[in-house]
Amino acid sequence: MTIPLRHGVFLAPFHSVTENPTLALERDLQLMVLLDELGFHEAWIGEHHSAGMETIDSPELFIAAAAERTKHLRFGTGVVSLPYHHPLNVANRMIQLDHMTRGRVMFGAGPGLLASDALMMGIEPEVTRDRLEEGLDVILRLFRGEVVTEQTEWYTLNEARTHLRPYTRPFPEVCVASAVTPSGGRLAGKYDLGMLCVAAGVQAGFDALDVNWNVACERAAEQGRQMDRSRLRCVVGMHIAETREQAIADIRFGTDEYIRYLNNNQPRFHVPPGEDVVDWVVEHRIACVGTPEDAIERIEQLRAKQGEFGCVLIQAVNWADWAATKRSYELYARYVMPHFDQANVNRTDSYRWVSENQAAIVDKRVNAANQMIAKHEAEMAAKRS
Repeated sequence: MTIPLRHGVFLAPFHSVTENPTLALERDLQLMVLLDELGFHEAWIGEHHSAGMETIDSPELFIAAAAERTKHLRFGTGVVSLPYHHPLNVANRMIQLDHMTRGRVMFGAGPGLLASDALMMGIEPEVTRDRLEEGLDVILRLFRGEVVTEQTEWYTLNEARTHLRPYTRPFPEVCVASAVTPSGGRLAGKYDLGMLCVAAGVQAGFDALDVNWNVACERAAEQGRQMDRSRLRCVVGMHIAETREQAIADIRFGTDEYIRYLNNNQPRFHVPPGEDVVDWVVEHRIACVGTPEDAIERIEQLRAKQGEFGCVLIQAVNWADWAATKRSYELYARYVMPHFDQANVNRTDSYRWVSENQAAIVDKRVNAANQMIAKHEAEMAAKRS
C-alpha cells in the first residue's frame, strides 16, 4: 500500500439518557487525552440538537477545550450542519479555531443527519442538501479571502469577509459527509474536498462506498482533477478485547440502548422480537466486535471494497463501560496500528535473522569468551613466573 493509514475516532457522541451529562462530556474530553497519548491521529466531533443521546451541540466548543488538553491529535468538525448556521459565522469560527489550535483543525460539513434538528428550527429536511452546497460554496470563497455579496432565501452577505485569514495556508482541510446518497460524492468531486464516509461500517454504507467514491472521481475529472485518496475517511463501529467472548460480554453494557436510540430516530435495524440484541449485532456485523486480529480483518475488508483510503475512524459508541472502552483503544493502538504502519518490520526481520544464525552467533560468543579467559589466564601465569 502506498498511502499511510491514519487512525482516529468519530465522536457523535452517544450517551445514555440515564447518566449525568456533565460527567459524560468530561469523559469525552478524557478520551481525547487518551487518544493523544496512544498515538491516534484524528478525532471528528459531531453536532446534534435533539433526540437525546448525541449531546454535543457545538463541535467547535468541544474542540477548543480538547485542543488545550492535547498535543498532537488533530480535530475535525464531524460535521457542522451548515443549513443551521449563517456561513460567515461558520467561516469565522473555523478560522479562529485554526489559529487557536495552531493548525490542528479540519472542517467537516454536512446537511444535518437528524430530521428532528431541522424541524425544531423550522427547516424542511428536503432543502438541507441544497443549502449544504450553497453554504459550502460561500464558505470556501470566504476561506480563500474573497469579499462576498450574495443573497439566498436563508442568508444574506453584504461585502462580507472573514475577520482573520486562516492560520493554515491556504486554509484548513475541508471534508464533506457521505453516507448512502451520492450528494457527498458530488460535492467532494466538484469542490476538491475530502470525504467522511460516516456509514462505512454498516451494510448500506459499505455497499455505497465505491459508488460514491466513483461519483466524486467523475465530478473531479470533469474539471481536470483527481481525487486524493489520502483525504478519504471511513467510519466503522468497533470494540475489541483480548478475546471475542470478552468483547461480546463488554458490549452488553450499552448496545441495547444504542440500537433502540437509532431505531427511535429512524427505524433501520430490525431485530426480531425475542432475539438477543448483542448476538444479533455480532451476527449481522453491525460493528467489529472481537480481537485486534478481527479489527485488522475488518479494515482489510474496507480496503478490498474501497481501495486505499487515508484514515479509519472508530465510531465512539458507549456500548462498553469506561474501563473496557479505554482497554479497547489501548489494544487497537498496541496491535492494530503497528500492523498497518509496518512499525515492527525491522524488529521482526532482526529477530528472524538472529534465529536463523543462532548457531554461528553462539559459537562466536563462546569463542570470544574463551579467548578472554585464555588471555586472562596467560597474563596471570606470566605474573606468577
